Amino acid sequence: MTTILESVRGSSTHPAERARTLIAETFADGIGVYANGRVHVGSGDPIELIDAATGESVLSYPDPGTAGADIVLDAATQGAKIWGVMNPFDRAEILRAVAKNISDHQEELAILETVTTGKPLRDARVEAGRVAQMFGYYAGWADKVTGQTIPVPGDWLTYTQRVPWGVVVAVTPWNAPLNTAGWNSAAPLAAGNAVIIKPSEFTPLSTIRLAQLAEEAGLPAGVFSVAVGMGTTIGAQLSTDRRVGKLSFIGSVPVGRIVARAAAGAGIPVVLELGGKSANIVFADADLDQAAMGAVNAIFAGAGQSCVAGSRLLVERSIHDEFVAKVVDHVNNLRLGDPLDPTTEVGPIISRRQVETIRGLIGSGQEDGATRLTGTSAPAGLLNGIFAAGNWVIPTVLDGVEPDHRLETTEVFGPVLGVSTFDSEEEAVSRANATNFGLAGAVWTSDVARAHRVAAAVKSGTFWINSYKTIHVAVPFGGFGDSGHGRSSGPGVIDEYTQLKAVWVPTATPSAPFPSMQR
Repeated sequence: MTTILESVRGSSTHPAERARTLIAETFADGIGVYANGRVHVGSGDPIELIDAATGESVLSYPDPGTAGADIVLDAATQGAKIWGVMNPFDRAEILRAVAKNISDHQEELAILETVTTGKPLRDARVEAGRVAQMFGYYAGWADKVTGQTIPVPGDWLTYTQRVPWGVVVAVTPWNAPLNTAGWNSAAPLAAGNAVIIKPSEFTPLSTIRLAQLAEEAGLPAGVFSVAVGMGTTIGAQLSTDRRVGKLSFIGSVPVGRIVARAAAGAGIPVVLELGGKSANIVFADADLDQAAMGAVNAIFAGAGQSCVAGSRLLVERSIHDEFVAKVVDHVNNLRLGDPLDPTTEVGPIISRRQVETIRGLIGSGQEDGATRLTGTSAPAGLLNGIFAAGNWVIPTVLDGVEPDHRLETTEVFGPVLGVSTFDSEEEAVSRANATNFGLAGAVWTSDVARAHRVAAAVKSGTFWINSYKTIHVAVPFGGFGDSGHGRSSGPGVIDEYTQLKAVWVPTATPSAPFPSMQR
């Protein structure tokens, strides 16, 4: 680990070279599916990892394909038999050790996350710390999975148990692979399941390292596997194989629907966390300085590549000019640059394809009549030199987005903020709800009663008052409508990752044959 940190802190070499050095040191055995304590390198078509900051190739690895799916499924099936019957107090102790080991390797995980996603190092450090917290939180639940005794007519002792599904697969996205791997593994592990994480084929490295650290801390082999590879090969099999008890998917609406249909055909239940088009509502009586900073953080953190991004800014008409000027000033002072520089606030976009999608939607916004207030030029350091060919989109504010504009309802998943005005509370709520999404939202106001009215009226799984983007695994998270169904965190998530079983015990000798009720 020391050499990894020194190579980042002490080197002035090209970013892509630094990435290659870091990866070579950490994955000397190659890149492939991780199961039973080792990496299994595949033999399929090559998958290329690109440095998002420079646009250069970092490495390629072979797709493990369906053979890789069989390796992780076999390992997880055996791991579930061990982990599922282990004393829950022993499981809790192991998960606490996992949390400690993650915390000890927080910097290493953050660097791996940065070199593969382009996420600024300062953000990756925070997320690595949160993953340690996730395992610590759910370690506390591992020995508290209980059933209940239910009174019934007659001489019976009837009780319920919560039993694990066995193997849980989590398909995670490229924008936050480490965070979502922790979020979608700690809870099912606490419930007694074996877990297979299927990360994006373009951002697998931090997830593999997370699984390695979990095993180093005492998690039995086979209990935490990583299915590296293409969604069309290894991902497709994991979505339909009956060895899978339950599946969770985080990603886009179109792909989520494909996965859900495939899983339903195999009888596999699914938790879906999909996209969003969240509204950030600012009333005239809000603290405008705080609201402006909140609005900028809501959309431009992570270069807008976040499902809960506050991509729609609804501003009361009387303060529009003053407030938008504050937002624009903040945006123009954001620091773009090398993701491995701890002072960088906004990094690159994950892929050239996503860049073109974002630029196309910016163009659509302007064609529909919105005015571009920022993002027309880039810092000189990005226009020349080593970053010139990177996947950059400059933080963009588009003012005058109307209800019939494409930007009103289309998820951009990039650093693009659409600004609209409203004249009444009713209009603001109506605009906020005028999409098929329902993931998140926020209101900024000093009127306590109005804050709670708006929070109740806006259709979203998460809503903030005078803040934005604070999330913790102790609180339920998920969406309404096209944003998905099921919840991936909070105390209730233990119910998502267990099945309810009823047990009937006669407490007296029957005088006649057991009565039965047809079902």
